[in-house]
Formats: sequence, C-alpha cells, structure tokens
Amino acid sequence: MVFTSIITVILILVFCRLLVVFSDKIKFFTTGNDCGFKFAECIVLWKLAKMTGLEEPAALFVSVPTLNRAISSLLTEARRKGYENSPKIQNLLTKLYKFRTKIDIDHENKCGLESTKYLDKGQRLRVVFPGHKGVFSSEILNNSHEIIVKLPVQNGIATVFSEEWINHEISVYLWRKGDASYVFDTKVVNAGVFNGQTVLFLSQTNELLRAQKRRSVRCECNLNASMYFIKQPVVDFNLVETEPGYRVVLEDISEDGAMIRVGGKGIANAQIKLQFMINDVLILMYGIVRAVEYNGEINQSRLHFECIHLDTGMRNAVLSFVYNVLPQDKKDIFDALSATEDEQSKDESLSDESEQEVAKLEPVESETKSETENETEDSESQISDIRFDKSMESLDKLAEIDVN
Repeated sequence: MVFTSIITVILILVFCRLLVVFSDKIKFFTTGNDCGFKFAECIVLWKLAKMTGLEEPAALFVSVPTLNRAISSLLTEARRKGYENSPKIQNLLTKLYKFRTKIDIDHENKCGLESTKYLDKGQRLRVVFPGHKGVFSSEILNNSHEIIVKLPVQNGIATVFSEEWINHEISVYLWRKGDASYVFDTKVVNAGVFNGQTVLFLSQTNELLRAQKRRSVRCECNLNASMYFIKQPVVDFNLVETEPGYRVVLEDISEDGAMIRVGGKGIANAQIKLQFMINDVLILMYGIVRAVEYNGEINQSRLHFECIHLDTGMRNAVLSFVYNVLPQDKKDIFDALSATEDEQSKDESLSDESEQEVAKLEPVESETKSETENETEDSESQISDIRFDKSMESLDKLAEIDVN
C-alpha cells in the first residue's frame, strides 16, 4: 500500500515536471488546435518557430507579419548557404505560403480576441485611471489566473503608488500585433512584487471591445462664423473673404467638420466655406453639408458639415482648441487611443518591410524528377547543416511532413 502511494506520488511529480518542461509546446499545440490548424500543420509551424528563435511561437497562428518575418529569416539563412532554390526549401516554402493564406482568411473571418487570458507576456498596455490625469504605460509580465502587469508609469515615473490602485476600476487600451486595437475595463485586485518588480494584479475579463480608430474628436462650442456657398468650378483655398457671408453659429467642431446652426431651411449636399477665428487664428474650412435637421417652429436648421479641405496650420489650431476644451476623461481616452495607433503604425511599418522581403521569393517550379533526385542527393547533407539555433531541426525533415 505504501509502495503504491510512493509510485503514485512519483508519477504525479514526473507529470508535473513534464508539464513545466513542455508547457510552451503544449500551449502552442493547444492554440493551434483552437485556431483550426491540423496537428501536422502545428508540427511544421512549431519547428519553424524554433528554427527562427521566435519568442512567441503561438503568434504564427494569428499574425501574418510574424509568419512573414519567420519566413524571411529562414530564407536569409538559406540564401546565405546557397540552397534557397533547392527542392526541399521550395517544398517547405510552398507549405508556409499556404499557411500564410490560411491565416489571412482566418484573420478576415474571426471575431477577434475573446478574453484577456489570451493576451501574451510582453504585451504593452495604455491605462486610464479615472480621477488621475493622463495616460499610464504598462506591460504584461505574466498571464494566468490574474493578469500581472508592471506598475503603470507616466513618462517612466511612477506617479501613483501601488497601494492606491487596489480595488479601483481602470480602462486598458492595447494594440495586439497583427490583429487590432482593444479596450477593456477591469479591476485591480492586488499589488505586490513579481520577479523583483512592483506589479499590479488585474482581474481577467471576457468583455473586450475593438477600439475604434481615433479619427476626429469633436467638442461642443459656441463660435460665430461666416458661411459662403462655393459656386466657382476651381476653388482658391487661400482666398480670405472680405464681403459678409451668412452669419452662423458652430455648436461643435473637429478637424473633420462641424455642426452649424443657421436661420432658415438648409440645403443638403451644398458645397460651402466657413470662415471664423479660433484663438486669433483665421480658419478657412471647405466642405459639404451632408445632412440637414430643420426645425420649422423656430425656422432654424442644423447642418452636418464635413470638411474636405483644411490647411495644416489651421488644422493644428482647431486640434489645439478641441483638445483644450475636452474634459479630462475624454482627453485621456483620446491620448490612449493615439498611443495604440502609434504602436499599430510602427508594427505595420515593420511588417511591410518583411512583406516586401518575403514577396521577392515566391516558390519556384520543381524541376524534372531525375534532376530533383540528383540535386537532393547532392544537397541533402548540406541542407541538414543549416542552423538558426541549437534547437533547430533539419529542413529536409521539416519539408517532408505531410500536412494534407
């Protein structure tokens, strides 16, 4: 009985040890299965991830830019060795390009991130803490029962002590590489130390929303302006009107348009020009009345105006006015979205470079059977010598895996 108990304990310990050792691999294959990849396809992508030394192998299932960079790394090394046109390399490339197409299609059809438990370690975060001015930056250090994040900072400085975050609701904004921008609300359940760093513990949630692009932010105002109908076929965007126009009031404004209140019945689709002052800066906005709300009782209309042209300097003046008028909570949301969009732009810029590199090297047609066999015999031993890191396995074995 005692012997059986000892054996059971040993088996449990061995099992736990195996889980720890192979946790990354288990997570990778589980993610692949959840994403609809076949087991054989997962094997190919796992080996590719190990070949190219990817820190986050599971990103291959969801991120075309990550797959592009991995392919690019593989090709760079194969080209350096002179084997990029060998049959086995081309066979491997054919499979990888099929995966890339599959991921592209899946990305178009998927609903997006469903839970914060799928967020990866190293994910950058922008945090809005109601009642505290400004946007905080943080990063995920670990993600299990709770999300463990670095103590949020502003400009590299911790302006709020860890204890002050506990039991408060916060809003988190992020750009997930190769996917989209997201926002979610969560609660800080505790604070402490993790791997020698001050951290916060956040509750997991399934309530994630895709963050809308910033576009333009409108603010309420009460600005007097002059409105002119555009009748000339060619418009001089620098012309300052000296004759009086229709007197109107701007009820709200953004860089992309305004809500105009005017006497009488407005005309939809009319091309107009607005001329007014903001903080001693003359503003000339050109555009179209997209919709009209007419109130017959007071004989006034509200015109939904879309701005088509606005000089850069004038645009900055409008943005400055809008930003300064916004309430602090809306400023913080605006800044958080701006930060995630900046990260998206940088990520897409890097992926474009990888895309261009990969696009140059499409798989070539296979040669005749006899030529292929001869080349395989000559290069098989050489191909197996290509290494990206110690864990890399030979390319010929990888290319032979049947994924059909």
